[in-house]
Amino acid sequence: EELRLSQRDRDRLIVLEGIERGHWGQREGALQMGLSTRWVRELLARRRQEGDGGIVHRLRGRRSNRRIGEQVRERVMAAVRQRYGDFGPTLACERLAAEGLRVSRETLRKWMAEEGLWQVRKKRLRQVHVWRARRAALGELVMMDSSRFRWLEERGPELYLIAMIDDATSRLWGRFVEHDSTEANLRTLGGWLERWGRPLSLYTDRNSLFVTTRPVQQAEQLRGKVTARTQFGRALYELGIGWMAAHSPQAKGRIERLFGTLQDRLVKQMRLAGVGTIEQANRYWEDVFLPLWEQRFTVEPRSKQDAHRELGAEQRLEQILSVRVGRQVSNDYTVSWRATTWALAREQARPGMRGARVEVEQRLDGTVWLRFRGSYLKLTPCPAPRPASPSGLRPPGLAASKAHTPPPNHPWRRKFLSG
Repeated sequence: EELRLSQRDRDRLIVLEGIERGHWGQREGALQMGLSTRWVRELLARRRQEGDGGIVHRLRGRRSNRRIGEQVRERVMAAVRQRYGDFGPTLACERLAAEGLRVSRETLRKWMAEEGLWQVRKKRLRQVHVWRARRAALGELVMMDSSRFRWLEERGPELYLIAMIDDATSRLWGRFVEHDSTEANLRTLGGWLERWGRPLSLYTDRNSLFVTTRPVQQAEQLRGKVTARTQFGRALYELGIGWMAAHSPQAKGRIERLFGTLQDRLVKQMRLAGVGTIEQANRYWEDVFLPLWEQRFTVEPRSKQDAHRELGAEQRLEQILSVRVGRQVSNDYTVSWRATTWALAREQARPGMRGARVEVEQRLDGTVWLRFRGSYLKLTPCPAPRPASPSGLRPPGLAASKAHTPPPNHPWRRKFLSG
Protein backbone atom coordinates (compact mmCIF):
# COMPACT_ATOMS: atom_id res chain seq x y z
CA GLU A 1 0.00 0.00 0.00
CA GLU A 2 1.33 3.45 -0.95
CA LEU A 3 1.50 5.87 1.99
CA ARG A 4 2.11 9.57 1.39
CA LEU A 5 3.69 11.32 4.35
CA SER A 6 4.67 14.93 4.77
CA GLN A 7 8.10 15.92 6.01
CA ARG A 8 6.64 16.58 9.43
CA ASP A 9 5.14 13.08 9.51
CA ARG A 10 8.47 11.52 8.55
CA ASP A 11 10.26 13.46 11.28
CA ARG A 12 7.71 12.29 13.83
CA LEU A 13 8.15 8.68 12.76
CA ILE A 14 11.88 8.92 13.46
CA VAL A 15 11.27 10.35 16.94
CA LEU A 16 8.55 7.80 17.77
CA GLU A 17 10.79 4.94 16.67
CA GLY A 18 13.55 6.31 18.89
CA ILE A 19 11.14 6.35 21.86
CA GLU A 20 10.11 2.75 21.21
CA ARG A 21 13.75 1.64 21.01
CA GLY A 22 14.52 3.43 24.26
CA HIS A 23 16.93 6.02 22.86
CA TRP A 24 15.02 8.77 24.71
CA GLY A 25 11.94 9.09 26.85
CA GLN A 26 8.50 10.45 26.03
CA ARG A 27 9.32 13.85 27.55
CA GLU A 28 12.43 14.32 25.40
CA GLY A 29 10.54 13.11 22.33
CA ALA A 30 7.69 15.54 23.04
CA LEU A 31 10.17 18.44 23.18
CA GLN A 32 11.68 17.44 19.83
CA MET A 33 8.27 17.27 18.14
CA GLY A 34 6.79 20.30 19.94
CA LEU A 35 3.92 18.20 21.32
CA SER A 36 2.60 17.32 24.75
CA THR A 37 3.48 13.97 26.40
CA ARG A 38 -0.20 12.99 26.27
CA TRP A 39 -0.27 13.42 22.50
CA VAL A 40 3.00 11.47 22.19
CA ARG A 41 1.37 8.54 23.98
CA GLU A 42 -1.64 8.82 21.61
CA LEU A 43 0.63 8.69 18.53
CA LEU A 44 2.51 5.70 19.93
CA ALA A 45 -0.77 3.85 20.46
CA ARG A 46 -1.95 4.67 16.92
CA ARG A 47 1.31 3.44 15.42
CA ARG A 48 1.10 0.13 17.24
CA GLN A 49 -2.48 -0.38 16.05
CA GLU A 50 -2.42 1.08 12.48
CA GLY A 51 1.26 1.12 11.58
CA ASP A 52 3.02 4.19 10.16
CA GLY A 53 -0.25 5.48 8.73
CA GLY A 54 -1.58 6.04 12.22
CA ILE A 55 0.25 9.34 12.58
CA VAL A 56 -1.50 10.87 9.55
CA HIS A 57 -4.00 13.58 10.48
CA ARG A 58 -7.56 12.25 10.59
CA LEU A 59 -8.95 15.14 8.48
CA ARG A 60 -6.57 14.64 5.58
CA GLY A 61 -8.59 14.38 2.38
CA ARG A 62 -11.82 15.51 4.08
CA ARG A 63 -13.68 18.82 3.98
CA SER A 64 -12.75 21.22 6.75
CA ASN A 65 -15.18 21.61 9.62
CA ARG A 66 -14.73 25.39 9.32
CA ARG A 67 -15.43 25.52 5.61
CA ILE A 68 -17.53 28.52 4.52
CA GLY A 69 -21.00 27.50 3.41
CA GLU A 70 -21.95 27.43 -0.25
CA GLN A 71 -24.72 29.98 0.29
CA VAL A 72 -22.24 32.55 1.61
CA ARG A 73 -19.92 31.89 -1.32
CA GLU A 74 -22.73 32.37 -3.83
CA ARG A 75 -23.76 35.68 -2.25
CA VAL A 76 -20.18 36.95 -2.25
CA MET A 77 -19.40 35.90 -5.80
CA ALA A 78 -22.69 37.29 -7.09
CA ALA A 79 -21.75 40.70 -5.67
CA VAL A 80 -18.26 40.41 -7.17
CA ARG A 81 -19.56 39.49 -10.61
CA GLN A 82 -22.13 42.28 -10.54
CA ARG A 83 -20.03 45.22 -9.23
CA TYR A 84 -16.39 44.26 -8.67
CA GLY A 85 -15.50 42.02 -11.57
CA ASP A 86 -12.28 43.91 -12.42
CA PHE A 87 -11.33 44.65 -8.80
CA GLY A 88 -8.36 42.99 -7.16
CA PRO A 89 -9.03 40.62 -4.22
CA THR A 90 -7.80 43.14 -1.62
CA LEU A 91 -9.94 46.05 -2.79
CA ALA A 92 -12.94 43.82 -3.48
CA CYS A 93 -12.64 42.37 0.03
CA GLU A 94 -12.78 45.88 1.54
CA ARG A 95 -15.81 46.85 -0.54
CA LEU A 96 -17.63 43.64 0.39
CA ALA A 97 -16.89 44.20 4.08
CA ALA A 98 -18.54 47.63 3.80
CA GLU A 99 -21.66 45.83 2.51
CA GLY A 100 -21.61 43.35 5.39
CA LEU A 101 -20.16 40.42 3.42
CA ARG A 102 -17.03 39.56 5.37
CA VAL A 103 -14.61 37.06 3.89
CA SER A 104 -10.81 36.88 4.05
CA ARG A 105 -8.72 38.29 1.24
CA GLU A 106 -7.03 34.95 0.44
CA THR A 107 -10.35 33.09 0.37
CA LEU A 108 -11.77 35.65 -2.03
CA ARG A 109 -8.61 35.44 -4.14
CA LYS A 110 -9.06 31.66 -4.41
CA TRP A 111 -12.75 31.95 -5.36
CA MET A 112 -12.06 34.63 -7.97
CA ALA A 113 -9.25 32.55 -9.49
CA GLU A 114 -11.50 29.50 -9.71
CA GLU A 115 -14.13 31.49 -11.62
CA GLY A 116 -11.60 33.19 -13.90
CA LEU A 117 -12.02 36.69 -12.38
CA TRP A 118 -8.44 36.80 -11.10
CA GLN A 119 -5.31 35.47 -12.72
CA VAL A 120 -2.73 34.04 -10.38
CA ARG A 121 0.56 35.75 -11.07
CA LYS A 122 3.52 33.51 -11.65
CA LYS A 123 6.79 34.44 -10.06
CA ARG A 124 9.52 35.29 -12.50
CA LEU A 125 13.19 36.01 -12.17
CA ARG A 126 13.92 39.70 -11.96
CA GLN A 127 16.97 41.84 -11.60
CA VAL A 128 18.11 41.89 -8.00
CA HIS A 129 17.93 45.28 -6.26
CA VAL A 130 19.32 45.69 -2.78
CA TRP A 131 16.66 46.42 -0.18
CA ARG A 132 16.81 49.85 1.44
CA ALA A 133 15.28 50.70 4.81
CA ARG A 134 12.87 53.60 5.11
CA ARG A 135 14.21 56.92 6.34
CA ALA A 136 13.91 57.34 10.07
CA ALA A 137 11.91 60.58 10.36
CA LEU A 138 9.07 62.30 8.57
CA GLY A 139 10.36 64.84 6.05
CA GLU A 140 13.86 63.40 5.58
CA LEU A 141 13.14 62.26 2.03
CA VAL A 142 10.09 62.94 -0.14
CA MET A 143 9.66 61.27 -3.54
CA MET A 144 7.93 63.06 -6.41
CA ASP A 145 6.78 61.76 -9.79
CA SER A 146 3.90 61.98 -12.26
CA SER A 147 1.77 59.33 -13.97
CA ARG A 148 -0.20 59.73 -17.20
CA PHE A 149 -3.22 57.44 -17.10
CA ARG A 150 -6.94 57.14 -17.85
CA TRP A 151 -7.77 58.04 -14.26
CA LEU A 152 -11.39 58.83 -15.17
CA GLU A 153 -11.61 55.92 -17.62
CA GLU A 154 -14.12 56.81 -20.35
CA ARG A 155 -15.87 59.46 -18.25
CA GLY A 156 -13.27 62.15 -18.81
CA PRO A 157 -9.98 63.05 -20.51
CA GLU A 158 -6.61 61.46 -19.88
CA LEU A 159 -4.93 63.21 -16.95
CA TYR A 160 -1.62 63.40 -15.14
CA LEU A 161 -1.38 62.71 -11.42
CA ILE A 162 1.58 64.49 -9.83
CA ALA A 163 2.17 62.77 -6.50
CA MET A 164 4.53 63.21 -3.55
CA ILE A 165 5.08 60.51 -0.92
CA ASP A 166 7.16 60.63 2.25
CA ASP A 167 9.67 57.78 2.43
CA ALA A 168 9.45 57.28 6.21
CA THR A 169 5.67 57.29 6.68
CA SER A 170 4.09 57.01 3.18
CA ARG A 171 2.27 60.31 3.77
CA LEU A 172 0.76 61.32 0.45
CA TRP A 173 -0.05 64.48 -1.47
CA GLY A 174 -0.71 65.30 -5.12
CA ARG A 175 -2.89 66.90 -7.78
CA PHE A 176 -4.59 65.92 -11.05
CA VAL A 177 -3.47 68.16 -13.93
CA GLU A 178 -3.99 68.23 -17.67
CA HIS A 179 -0.30 68.77 -18.50
CA ASP A 180 2.88 67.76 -16.68
CA SER A 181 4.35 71.26 -16.78
CA THR A 182 6.75 73.21 -14.60
CA GLU A 183 3.90 75.30 -13.20
CA ALA A 184 1.89 72.18 -12.29
CA ASN A 185 4.85 70.63 -10.45
CA LEU A 186 5.56 73.89 -8.63
CA ARG A 187 1.92 74.14 -7.56
CA THR A 188 2.01 70.56 -6.22
CA LEU A 189 5.21 71.27 -4.32
CA GLY A 190 3.59 74.40 -2.89
CA GLY A 191 0.72 72.32 -1.52
CA TRP A 192 3.17 70.14 0.43
CA LEU A 193 5.12 73.17 1.71
CA GLU A 194 1.98 74.94 2.94
CA ARG A 195 0.80 71.86 4.86
CA TRP A 196 3.96 70.43 6.40
CA GLY A 197 6.93 72.70 5.64
CA ARG A 198 10.23 72.17 3.82
CA PRO A 199 11.56 68.58 3.64
CA LEU A 200 15.28 67.91 3.76
CA SER A 201 15.51 66.25 0.32
CA LEU A 202 13.36 65.66 -2.74
CA TYR A 203 13.85 62.53 -4.87
CA THR A 204 12.78 62.67 -8.54
CA ASP A 205 13.68 61.13 -11.88
CA ARG A 206 15.91 62.81 -14.46
CA ASN A 207 13.07 64.46 -16.37
CA SER A 208 13.88 67.72 -18.15
CA LEU A 209 11.68 69.50 -15.60
CA PHE A 210 14.27 68.74 -12.92
CA VAL A 211 17.64 68.51 -14.69
CA THR A 212 19.09 70.37 -17.67
CA THR A 213 22.20 69.91 -19.77
CA ARG A 214 22.43 73.48 -21.06
CA PRO A 215 25.64 75.42 -20.30
CA VAL A 216 25.79 78.02 -17.56
CA GLN A 217 24.88 81.45 -18.89
CA GLN A 218 26.99 84.55 -18.30
CA ALA A 219 24.42 86.10 -15.93
CA GLU A 220 24.39 82.90 -13.89
CA GLN A 221 28.18 82.90 -13.69
CA LEU A 222 28.14 86.46 -12.39
CA ARG A 223 25.69 85.42 -9.68
CA GLY A 224 28.03 82.61 -8.62
CA LYS A 225 26.07 79.65 -10.03
CA VAL A 226 28.26 76.64 -10.79
CA THR A 227 25.59 74.52 -12.48
CA ALA A 228 22.66 75.31 -14.73
CA ARG A 229 19.29 74.78 -13.06
CA THR A 230 15.77 74.40 -14.31
CA GLN A 231 12.97 76.56 -12.92
CA PHE A 232 12.08 73.74 -10.50
CA GLY A 233 15.70 73.24 -9.50
CA ARG A 234 16.10 76.96 -8.87
CA ALA A 235 13.04 76.92 -6.59
CA LEU A 236 14.46 74.00 -4.59
CA TYR A 237 17.78 75.84 -4.25
CA GLU A 238 16.11 78.97 -2.91
CA LEU A 239 14.04 76.89 -0.48
CA GLY A 240 17.11 75.05 0.80
CA ILE A 241 15.75 71.62 -0.22
CA GLY A 242 18.27 69.02 -1.37
CA TRP A 243 17.65 67.26 -4.67
CA MET A 244 18.40 63.66 -5.59
CA ALA A 245 17.94 62.11 -9.05
CA ALA A 246 17.08 58.46 -9.66
CA HIS A 247 18.84 56.67 -12.51
CA SER A 248 16.24 53.88 -12.83
CA PRO A 249 12.57 53.26 -11.96
CA GLN A 250 13.64 50.65 -9.42
CA ALA A 251 15.62 53.27 -7.51
CA LYS A 252 12.39 55.10 -6.66
CA GLY A 253 10.38 51.94 -6.13
CA ARG A 254 8.13 53.34 -3.41
CA ILE A 255 6.45 55.90 -5.65
CA GLU A 256 6.41 53.47 -8.59
CA ARG A 257 4.49 50.98 -6.44
CA LEU A 258 2.28 53.86 -5.30
CA PHE A 259 1.08 54.50 -8.84
CA GLY A 260 0.40 50.79 -9.29
CA THR A 261 -1.84 50.90 -6.22
CA LEU A 262 -3.58 54.11 -7.26
CA GLN A 263 -4.23 52.94 -10.82
CA ASP A 264 -6.12 50.00 -9.34
CA ARG A 265 -7.70 51.32 -6.15
CA LEU A 266 -8.24 55.03 -6.86
CA VAL A 267 -9.62 54.52 -10.36
CA LYS A 268 -12.28 52.10 -9.18
CA GLN A 269 -13.26 54.15 -6.15
CA MET A 270 -13.73 57.25 -8.34
CA ARG A 271 -15.84 55.13 -10.68
CA LEU A 272 -18.12 54.14 -7.80
CA ALA A 273 -18.31 57.81 -6.73
CA GLY A 274 -19.23 58.98 -10.24
CA VAL A 275 -16.23 61.31 -10.64
CA GLY A 276 -16.10 62.60 -14.22
CA THR A 277 -14.15 65.90 -14.32
CA ILE A 278 -10.73 67.06 -13.20
CA GLU A 279 -12.29 69.37 -10.62
CA GLN A 280 -14.31 66.51 -9.13
CA ALA A 281 -11.23 64.27 -9.22
CA ASN A 282 -9.13 66.77 -7.22
CA ARG A 283 -11.98 67.29 -4.75
CA TYR A 284 -12.45 63.53 -4.27
CA TRP A 285 -8.68 63.05 -3.96
CA GLU A 286 -8.30 65.67 -1.23
CA ASP A 287 -11.55 65.22 0.72
CA VAL A 288 -12.13 61.44 0.50
CA PHE A 289 -9.15 59.45 -0.71
CA LEU A 290 -6.29 61.09 1.21
CA PRO A 291 -7.99 60.60 4.63
CA LEU A 292 -8.56 56.93 3.72
CA TRP A 293 -4.93 56.60 2.66
CA GLU A 294 -3.74 58.21 5.90
CA GLN A 295 -5.70 55.66 7.89
CA ARG A 296 -4.98 52.59 5.77
CA PHE A 297 -1.45 52.88 4.38
CA THR A 298 0.67 55.29 6.44
CA VAL A 299 3.11 53.88 8.99
CA GLU A 300 4.76 55.18 12.13
CA PRO A 301 8.35 56.40 11.58
CA ARG A 302 11.23 55.08 13.66
CA SER A 303 11.92 58.58 14.93
CA LYS A 304 9.28 60.84 16.46
CA GLN A 305 11.15 63.95 15.31
CA ASP A 306 9.72 65.83 12.33
CA ALA A 307 12.50 66.78 9.89
CA HIS A 308 10.36 69.40 8.13
CA ARG A 309 11.50 73.01 8.51
CA GLU A 310 9.28 76.04 8.67
CA LEU A 311 9.33 78.61 5.89
CA GLY A 312 11.45 81.62 6.74
CA ALA A 313 10.24 85.19 6.55
CA GLU A 314 12.45 85.79 3.51
CA GLN A 315 11.06 82.76 1.67
CA ARG A 316 8.01 84.09 -0.15
CA LEU A 317 6.37 81.16 -1.91
CA GLU A 318 4.60 83.32 -4.48
CA GLN A 319 8.03 84.59 -5.61
CA ILE A 320 10.01 81.35 -5.33
CA LEU A 321 7.41 79.09 -6.96
CA SER A 322 7.41 81.00 -10.22
CA VAL A 323 8.93 80.96 -13.70
CA ARG A 324 11.77 83.47 -14.13
CA VAL A 325 13.61 84.52 -17.27
CA GLY A 326 16.21 87.18 -17.99
CA ARG A 327 15.23 90.03 -20.31
CA GLN A 328 16.44 93.49 -21.37
CA VAL A 329 14.33 96.60 -20.91
CA SER A 330 13.71 98.50 -24.14
CA ASN A 331 14.03 102.27 -24.48
CA ASP A 332 10.25 102.61 -24.11
CA TYR A 333 10.33 100.68 -20.79
CA THR A 334 8.88 97.44 -22.17
CA VAL A 335 10.08 93.84 -22.22
CA SER A 336 9.20 91.02 -24.60
CA TRP A 337 8.40 87.51 -23.39
CA ARG A 338 6.37 84.62 -24.83
CA ALA A 339 5.43 86.59 -27.98
CA THR A 340 3.91 89.35 -25.84
CA THR A 341 5.11 92.85 -25.08
CA TRP A 342 4.83 93.79 -21.40
CA ALA A 343 4.84 97.39 -20.21
CA LEU A 344 5.42 99.19 -16.92
CA ALA A 345 3.19 101.88 -15.55
CA ARG A 346 4.60 105.39 -16.00
CA GLU A 347 5.06 105.97 -12.29
CA GLN A 348 7.11 102.76 -11.95
CA ALA A 349 9.98 103.89 -14.17
CA ARG A 350 13.37 103.94 -12.42
CA PRO A 351 16.65 105.64 -13.31
CA GLY A 352 19.00 103.28 -15.13
CA MET A 353 16.23 100.91 -16.15
CA ARG A 354 16.38 101.45 -19.92
CA GLY A 355 18.69 98.87 -21.47
CA ALA A 356 19.22 97.09 -18.13
CA ARG A 357 19.12 93.31 -17.68
CA VAL A 358 16.16 92.36 -15.48
CA GLU A 359 14.19 89.26 -14.51
CA VAL A 360 10.63 88.68 -15.65
CA GLU A 361 8.71 86.55 -13.17
CA GLN A 362 5.41 84.80 -13.90
CA ARG A 363 3.72 83.59 -10.72
CA LEU A 364 1.30 80.74 -10.29
CA ASP A 365 -1.65 83.14 -10.01
CA GLY A 366 -0.96 84.30 -13.59
CA THR A 367 0.46 87.74 -12.78
CA VAL A 368 3.74 88.87 -14.36
CA TRP A 369 6.31 90.95 -12.47
CA LEU A 370 9.59 92.64 -13.31
CA ARG A 371 12.44 92.34 -10.80
CA PHE A 372 14.86 95.27 -10.88
CA ARG A 373 17.46 95.92 -8.15
CA GLY A 374 15.47 94.04 -5.51
CA SER A 375 12.14 95.69 -6.34
CA TYR A 376 9.12 93.98 -7.89
CA LEU A 377 7.16 95.99 -10.46
CA LYS A 378 3.95 94.65 -11.98
CA LEU A 379 3.78 94.27 -15.75
CA THR A 380 0.72 94.50 -17.96
CA PRO A 381 0.39 93.16 -21.52
CA CYS A 382 0.29 95.67 -24.34
CA PRO A 383 -2.58 95.50 -26.82
CA ALA A 384 -1.72 94.22 -30.28
CA PRO A 385 -0.58 95.56 -32.66
CA ARG A 386 2.25 97.13 -30.71
CA PRO A 387 2.08 100.95 -30.66
CA ALA A 388 5.11 103.17 -31.11
CA SER A 389 5.38 103.72 -27.34
CA PRO A 390 3.30 101.22 -25.31
CA SER A 391 4.39 102.63 -21.97
CA GLY A 392 3.71 106.26 -22.93
CA LEU A 393 7.10 107.30 -21.57
CA ARG A 394 8.54 108.39 -24.93
CA PRO A 395 7.44 111.92 -26.01
CA PRO A 396 4.79 111.79 -28.76
CA GLY A 397 6.85 113.89 -31.20
CA LEU A 398 9.96 111.73 -30.80
CA ALA A 399 9.97 109.15 -33.58
CA ALA A 400 12.16 106.13 -33.70
CA SER A 401 15.53 106.74 -35.34
CA LYS A 402 16.04 105.38 -38.85
CA ALA A 403 19.12 103.70 -40.22
CA HIS A 404 21.64 106.26 -41.52
CA THR A 405 22.93 105.85 -45.12
CA PRO A 406 26.29 107.59 -45.78
CA PRO A 407 26.33 109.93 -48.84
CA PRO A 408 28.49 109.06 -51.90
CA ASN A 409 31.17 111.58 -50.92
CA HIS A 410 31.54 110.26 -47.37
CA PRO A 411 35.19 109.80 -46.32
CA TRP A 412 34.56 106.13 -45.60
CA ARG A 413 33.29 105.58 -49.16
CA ARG A 414 36.21 107.54 -50.72
CA LYS A 415 38.69 105.44 -48.79
CA PHE A 416 36.98 102.24 -49.86
CA LEU A 417 36.90 103.29 -53.55
CA SER A 418 40.51 104.42 -53.56
CA GLY A 419 41.62 101.11 -52.08
